[in-house]
Amino acid sequence: MSMRKQSAWGAATVCKTLCLLSLALGAALMARATETSELLSIDRIFHDEEFDLSRPVPSKWLGDGDEYTTVQESKSVTGGFDIVRHDSATGRQTTLVRAEQLVPAGTGSPIEIKDYAWSDDGRFVLINTNTVKFRRLESFGDYWLLNLDTGNLRQLGKQARPSALMYAKFSPDSRHVAYMFDNNLYIESTEGINVKQLTHDGSDLIVNGTGDWVNEEEFDLRDGFKWSPDSKRLCYWQFDTEGVGTFYMMKNTDDVYSHPIPLQYPKAGTTNSATRVGTVDIESAKTVWIALEGDPRQNYVPRMGWAANSGQVIIQYVNRLQNRNQVILANANDGSSNVIFTDEDEAWLDVNDDPKWLEDGASFTWLSERDGWRHLYQISRDGKDVRLLSPGEFDIIRIENIDADSGWVYYIASPDDNAARYLYRSPLSGEPMYERLTPVATPAFHEYEISPNSNWALHTYSTMDSPPVTDFVSLPQHESKRVIASNSDVVALLQSTPRGDLEFFNVVIDDGVALDGWMMKPPDFDPKRKYPLLMYVYSEPAGQTVLNRWRNDTYVWHLMLTQMGYVVASVDSRGTPAPRGREWRKSIYRQIGILASADQAKAVTALLDDRTYLDRERVGSWGWSGGGQMTLNAMFRYPEIYKTGVAVSFVSDQRLYDTIYQERFMGLPDDNEEGYRLGSPITFADRLEGKLLLVHGTGDDNVHYQSSEQLVDKLIGYNKKFSFMIYPDRSHSIDEKENTKRHHYGLMTDFLVENLPVWRD
Repeated sequence: MSMRKQSAWGAATVCKTLCLLSLALGAALMARATETSELLSIDRIFHDEEFDLSRPVPSKWLGDGDEYTTVQESKSVTGGFDIVRHDSATGRQTTLVRAEQLVPAGTGSPIEIKDYAWSDDGRFVLINTNTVKFRRLESFGDYWLLNLDTGNLRQLGKQARPSALMYAKFSPDSRHVAYMFDNNLYIESTEGINVKQLTHDGSDLIVNGTGDWVNEEEFDLRDGFKWSPDSKRLCYWQFDTEGVGTFYMMKNTDDVYSHPIPLQYPKAGTTNSATRVGTVDIESAKTVWIALEGDPRQNYVPRMGWAANSGQVIIQYVNRLQNRNQVILANANDGSSNVIFTDEDEAWLDVNDDPKWLEDGASFTWLSERDGWRHLYQISRDGKDVRLLSPGEFDIIRIENIDADSGWVYYIASPDDNAARYLYRSPLSGEPMYERLTPVATPAFHEYEISPNSNWALHTYSTMDSPPVTDFVSLPQHESKRVIASNSDVVALLQSTPRGDLEFFNVVIDDGVALDGWMMKPPDFDPKRKYPLLMYVYSEPAGQTVLNRWRNDTYVWHLMLTQMGYVVASVDSRGTPAPRGREWRKSIYRQIGILASADQAKAVTALLDDRTYLDRERVGSWGWSGGGQMTLNAMFRYPEIYKTGVAVSFVSDQRLYDTIYQERFMGLPDDNEEGYRLGSPITFADRLEGKLLLVHGTGDDNVHYQSSEQLVDKLIGYNKKFSFMIYPDRSHSIDEKENTKRHHYGLMTDFLVENLPVWRD
């Protein structure tokens, strides 16, 4: 409550808003439908959860993919689950592991299967259970090993605390399981309780086998160790976090005294962890460190792995500015290394997630924008020969599967529609060409999980206004064999509620630049009337908002707003990761927040000029994270356009965000001081004129609550009016604890009703 009092509107205004809400909402809704029960509401969306999806059961391919396994509820053991094998062609099912086999001695209760893995020889299954959240995901947990030959079930790492192991995995020869505990690596025999500790220097500051905070967040570096093909070594990351700045989050809801939560978090321009890669022999437990030139705190190792044999490791070595990526081959026995290939860009480079070795290790695949488009190349092991595999003036968005045996690479692309996604393939040899496999039909967003032999795929497709359908298809014909999840109940709910037109469009701004956009209109839309316009924004290089893809809560909430009489729209500025070529994506280098906010303002102005049903006096913006930052830039820089804004979990000063993300796109603060200043909305806080709601979780370890406090401090100093809501101990997603999402979206709705009214008084 005290934080709300810091708002210049204060508690009295909030109470007034709530008191007026029922009248405003009631009038709006009654005027727009005869069947009130069909209309959407905050409770229907976020409390009753009517629109929750029935997601397909996660599957794992067996062998080359002609079979796969899923977890299914047991019919014989209450609370238990079986692991079931499916024939890919026929769908015929066979139970491989029964819930009865997963009951630890003396417990009487089966293990809950959070995840599982098969050994390569098929004799063992590893069950992950009792998982606990670590940063973003439930990475901590317990692991149980089931011997399918003997039926023996035992827990691994019994020397550890409950729910404390991470990333357990079988060796290729199925003789050992490796895992991480307390920042050290261990192996344990599959045949007996024989535990060996491989590293001993793990501590609060030294991390072996997983990423530090910033490498996990920005490079997805979580599972940080890999078995060699001969099962005799592990290669692994080590992060020395000493010297990294400690940020303290405060937990105030558990006790009478606050509890500080320390987080080693490198802010832009500050000290990074020292990163290195080692290989450890499982017999001697001796680590050989790979020789890498340069300061380990001024370079990154975002990817590494075994180089098609057990004697060499391939490393991607990226400089701090992230505009040079050196591909290094290192000797696993003595640590010597050699740069074989270098990719460079004047702006920044994206790392290659999983280069695939071809021709028995004679070459590997590589994604690069070196010709202006994101294409796949084949590079010889010595780095001297580089061959294009995917021709054409279009981007590969994501590699789905590289099948060396059949000679094809499968990937997602969308040459003619930036908002859609389709499956293509190109040959690994012969004349470069490409072939679309997704049938030509209604534009949609298609996603795939392709079998190793590329004969089968779990295929999910959706549009912005229709929920996902998952079916099992054969490739390359793309013939649907059976539907796995239809979400027909959500489809029926959408059909029963009033919906207006959804339009995808282009809006042209300066120099003929066309920006992609979408617009949702009220069900009873009348072009002769005037409507408030709410812009949904992100417009940073980490994501697009203009995608023809189902986004559950966001879409349904926006639909509810259209039923109340709002026009809701979104536009992707230059620099968003649309498949529009390198020049498009890199155009915002060193000017995050500057060019994109100008693009947004020009796009909104063009829409207002072209569409007379949009009211110039009722234009609002809302966004989350980077979108919250964009909303602040809109409100502060262009107060003549934007009258209302809702900024959630935002960065107010770019110097407060992490090294890897911010420096990738802006360079170092010392080298781009003016860019950081002009790109940060806090610089222009004195220009606020409209109605602004700030929202932040105090437990946000990604964009710190500090960002809100510093902006609030500035706004108070300028005597600006605003409203401010904090969510205690909630993270960046603001979805922890009961009723949080319900409260949050209700709060935003209330704010819009009062400050971006559907009708003028």
